[in-house]
Amino acid sequence: MIRLVIIGTLFFLLYYVQLNIYRRLWLQHLNISFLFTKNYIFQGEQGELQEVIENRKWLPLAMLKVKFQTDRRLDFGTGKGSKTTDQYYRYDVFRVGGGERVTRTLPFKGTRRGYYIINGADLVASDLLLTTSFMMSIPIRTELYVYPRPWDSDELRRALTRLNGEILVRRNLLEDPFEYRGIREYQPYDSMRTINWKATARTDDLKVNLKNFTSLKYVRIFFNLQDDGILKKEECVEAAISIVAGLCAGFLSQGLQVSCYGNGLDTETGQYVTIAPKAGDSQMDTIYRTLARIDLGKNPISFTDTFREKILNFSGDVITCFVAPNQYDDFLNLLGEYQASGREYRWFYPVSGTKIPELPEELKSHVQLIHV
Repeated sequence: MIRLVIIGTLFFLLYYVQLNIYRRLWLQHLNISFLFTKNYIFQGEQGELQEVIENRKWLPLAMLKVKFQTDRRLDFGTGKGSKTTDQYYRYDVFRVGGGERVTRTLPFKGTRRGYYIINGADLVASDLLLTTSFMMSIPIRTELYVYPRPWDSDELRRALTRLNGEILVRRNLLEDPFEYRGIREYQPYDSMRTINWKATARTDDLKVNLKNFTSLKYVRIFFNLQDDGILKKEECVEAAISIVAGLCAGFLSQGLQVSCYGNGLDTETGQYVTIAPKAGDSQMDTIYRTLARIDLGKNPISFTDTFREKILNFSGDVITCFVAPNQYDDFLNLLGEYQASGREYRWFYPVSGTKIPELPEELKSHVQLIHV
């Protein structure tokens, strides 16, 4: 009997000692991190999220439950420990030894364009005998861009081919006085200002400079995501964003400067889209990220009030494109005013179904329907 009492006393003593140790030390030197293996994917692509648990102390964790939530449009499937309602909720259970690092990789699919954040996790641990739970919420931030997939269709490719032809024509209309591409012999129709006197003195023959042709200043793309009708055109609005991405990618691949403006609101800044003209891969990255962050849950601002002055008042040789899935009166009036000024433009109009929308006769030649 005395032996049982002693054993029981030692057991309870050890139990309370280990319980107090775990209560004080379970969270110390415990690092939890989430990491998307790529910081962006395109809509429809697969990605991976890594959960990394680092226990940098000698004390083992017999049970550690990690809970987090993210947007349900990141499709992790319906495996054990997951639930999808308005958000995607997941918990994973780990057993982590002292000084051990555990990594678990969760595959998912980016089903919709967007900007996704995991900004915290809930931890639940236990003592060594699994009798008591300890809980803590910790700040964690990791982010993922799901870029809109650039629109690709025969209609858009044909329209881009025509626009590229127009760009080539414009590039050959004017000579750039500051860019030279060689020297040739003087002809009677050449201006005296084009004579290269150094080359003439060296060869004893009149030589003139060959000038490069000036290029377009840039391409402007304006998009209007207004969708106030009773029957929403959500598919066409999303397609409009993909069309913008496709146009920007096409023009930037030609070495042109591209600017981009739209009335959709950024989910992070709350501001409308305004991207200054620039060329190169970094510009496309900026455009992809900005388009990904457009929040269609927020009503877009007035397109005409915001961009009227920028659209109508500019100088230089510019190609202007519009993308809009609806034809509201104020938008049509703005296009008519722009056209009346004698300037060329293209309106890319995403439509669904087989019915062709009725358009003002004077605008028809400037419209490219894109069936979605």
